[in-house]
Amino acid sequence: MSLRPEVTGARRVVVKVGSSSLTTAAGGIDPDRLRALVDVLGAARERGVEVVLVSSGAIAAGLAPLGLRRRPSGLAAQQAAASVGQGLLVHRYTEELRRHGLIAGQVLLTVDDVTRRAHYRNASQTFTQLLDLGVLPIVNENDTVATSEIRFGDNDRLAALVAHLVHADLLMLLSDVDGLYDADPRTPGSRLLADVHGLDDLDGVRIGRTGAAGLGTGGMETKVQAARIATGAGIPVVLTAADRAAAALAGEPAGTLFHPTGKRRPKRLLWLAHATEPLGTLHLDEGAVRAVVERRASLLAAGVTGASGAFQAGDPVDLAGPDGVAVARGLVNFDADEVPRLVGRTSQELGHELGAGYEREVVHRDDLVLL
Repeated sequence: MSLRPEVTGARRVVVKVGSSSLTTAAGGIDPDRLRALVDVLGAARERGVEVVLVSSGAIAAGLAPLGLRRRPSGLAAQQAAASVGQGLLVHRYTEELRRHGLIAGQVLLTVDDVTRRAHYRNASQTFTQLLDLGVLPIVNENDTVATSEIRFGDNDRLAALVAHLVHADLLMLLSDVDGLYDADPRTPGSRLLADVHGLDDLDGVRIGRTGAAGLGTGGMETKVQAARIATGAGIPVVLTAADRAAAALAGEPAGTLFHPTGKRRPKRLLWLAHATEPLGTLHLDEGAVRAVVERRASLLAAGVTGASGAFQAGDPVDLAGPDGVAVARGLVNFDADEVPRLVGRTSQELGHELGAGYEREVVHRDDLVLL
């Protein structure tokens, strides 16, 4: 049996585990499953592999203490369950990691933490410091304060973006299914795809939308999306069942290996492209589209023909051409109600009439990613 060099050569790994892999049939956290996972992570650390864990399960952990029989559908109730469950979940991880002489560090993220420049820099430095200190970071989205984040595509996409943020060599997605099949695994004749080299390998593959357990928000679709993000940024991905984690981390051909399809990109821009929803649109003329797309230039007011949406300075917005198709996404430097005064004006005109604060770019090229 040949081992996977993409796995055996990885020195820093992000592991994502879903709620369905951590919970009992009744819906609470299964201590045996969690302990087994920690044993696998502890063994990896003993081999010199740095590990970052992205763990779902906060809402599931909060159900029993709140007397809830199933995951609530309302956002406020989900946030309440997450508030109660997050501490319980991390406590369990802390106790289990202690058996291996490891320290757990909790990291709760929101989209703002990694798209706005100052917040992003701080998040990156925090991960670096934790890993330098030998801490095993346990990452989750900050469900208790986010407004749309619980519906963000589960933690699969978050894990792909964290893998890029921490310069991981490998992303491992643990699920209740042992890999990607070309059809429903319960269908007779369905076939496990051991390797995926690109989108062409997924032609004809019927990807399910929901998981089997009903406690998580993701399914195979979100895992494939996460794999596309990570592999497009140069990071290989292994998708397998949680009970095959030890074999997969040892490099055995367990589950599905998604091979890298692209190169690493500026990290914060990857988040901007994949972790944000635009709060509005800036409409550009043809000249501005060419400047942004072909010359990778900043967007100036002279090339803006209008705006739609209710956004504020610092919010993500799409940049669309005359045909209405978005060509880029960026963090805007002005509020929506300021844009009409800027349309078609040169920076010199704006500075002379409105003051020096209006001479800046509408979207700076450092805060802009092409779509």
